[in-house]
This record gives sequence, C-alpha cells and structure tokens, in this order.
Amino acid sequence: MLTKYLSRFAQIDSLTPFAAQTYISEFAIQVLLLALPFIIVSAVLAIVFTLAQTRLNFAVELLKPDFSKIDFIKGIKKMFSLRPLVELLKSMVKVVIIAVLLYTEVKANLGGFISFYDRSLIASLGWLVYTTFMIMIKICIFLLAFGVFDYFYQWWEYEKQMRMSNQEIKDELKESEGDPHTKGRQKERQRKMAMLRIAQKVPLADVIVKNPTHYAVAIKYDPDRDRAPKVIAKGQDYLALKIIEIAEINKITVMANPPLARGLYEAVKLDQEIPEEYYQAVAEIFVFIYTKLRNNEKPLF
Repeated sequence: MLTKYLSRFAQIDSLTPFAAQTYISEFAIQVLLLALPFIIVSAVLAIVFTLAQTRLNFAVELLKPDFSKIDFIKGIKKMFSLRPLVELLKSMVKVVIIAVLLYTEVKANLGGFISFYDRSLIASLGWLVYTTFMIMIKICIFLLAFGVFDYFYQWWEYEKQMRMSNQEIKDELKESEGDPHTKGRQKERQRKMAMLRIAQKVPLADVIVKNPTHYAVAIKYDPDRDRAPKVIAKGQDYLALKIIEIAEINKITVMANPPLARGLYEAVKLDQEIPEEYYQAVAEIFVFIYTKLRNNEKPLF
C-alpha cells in the first residue's frame, strides 16, 4: 500500500494543497480499512477474555459516585508522594535517552536522507527500513537494560512495602494471641464454669486428694458402673481451696498426698478413669476410708 501510494504521489504533475490533502486522506482511509479487522478482532477478544476471567461479574458498585476519589488534599498527597515522583523520574529518563538516541542516529544518517533524490523508490525504502530497524534495535537494548534495573527496583520496593511497621506487629500479635480484654473475659467465664462444676460434682465425691493447698482432685468410684475410680473435679490454687472447702462442708474425706494429687491433676481429664499406674495409691486411700467407716471412725482430714 505504501509503495503504491508513494509511486502515484510521485507521478502527479501539478500538486495543489487540496489535491495533496485529498490524496493523503484517501491513503489514511485505506490504511484504516486494512487495520479495521485487526482492531475488531482485538476488541472482541479483549471483551471475551475479560468476561471469562470475571465470570460475567459486573461490579455495579464501582459506578457509584465516590467523592473521596476527587479529594483535592489526598490528590496532592498522592501526587507528591515518593512513588509517583520515582515513576515520573523513570519516565523522564526513558524519554530523554530515547530522544538522544533518535537525535544522534538521525544526525549520523542525515546524508542518507539527503541522498533520497539520487536513489530509486525501492532503494530509498530499503535504506529507510534498515535504518529504522537499527535505531529500534538500539532503543530496545536500552529499554531491556532499563527494564532489568526497574525489575530489581520494583522487587526492592515491594519487599520494603511488605515489611511490617511496629504498630502492625503489635496488632498482629494482639490478633494471634488474642485481645487481653477478650482473654480476660474468657478466663472469667471459664472460672465461673469451673466453679459451677465444682459446686455440682464435689458433693458427689468419695475422697479429695490435695497437695496441700495448690492442687485438689475429687475422686468417685461406683463399683457397679465404673471399672476404676474417676476424677470428677479438679482445681489449682483458688479452685483447689474451693474444692476443699466444699468437701469439708459436705463431710467428704480430704487426704493430703502431694505426689498423687499432682499426678492425677496433670494426667487425668475430668470424668475420666484413673490410669493403671495410680491404682495402687488410690486403692490404699479407699481401703483406709472403708476401714474407718466400718469401725465407725471419722476419716482423718
């Protein structure tokens, strides 16, 4: 198309401004008609792939007016923040270096442009294409080098942005470990639930094993239902004192056996039978209690 129109343009004898304008307009229309199928295909593909990626999900809320986006103060802050300034500087560097490359190449090949008058159209076009190609190669080499530099800069900036501030670290620790106020409320609820269980279960126990005030474990044994004695309540420090207090009110035997109390507290869950390694120690306690009861003696506290 270019060869055709340039050849016809050179054959015009009397060229007026109107004729030149008409001729160039005709050429532009022909180029547009040639490019139109590619433009339509590109537009259709862009729409199709966008709809496929978004699964026909139209974000209508984005069409709603948001006056915060036209906030003058925020706009000024964004304009003069570090990132836009760096991007502006990079763009200016690229434009300046490309302009210098173009200027030096055109100046170096100025004689070739002048010699168009002595060459044929095909030779001139060949030289122009080759010269343009070499200029583009040099520009691409520069842009490739600049892109490598920009890649490492973007990577460094991304890593820098990913670093958490001191406040963000504190917030994350608070989220991972829980809000102290929330944890306090949870502990208070747990303590109330434990107190309620102690008040319900301790009066049903056969014996309380203590150490001597730090740990207290309530044990119950029903030969008709259980294979071994069970731990029905246990507590530490304040809860241990409450277990002992409730046991004394209900006249339940309380015996001091620090190793057994500590072992049962750590090894046995609530409403779980005691392990075999504690059978002997617990059996001795029950034998002692049953012997005292058979002799009508009050068990020792």
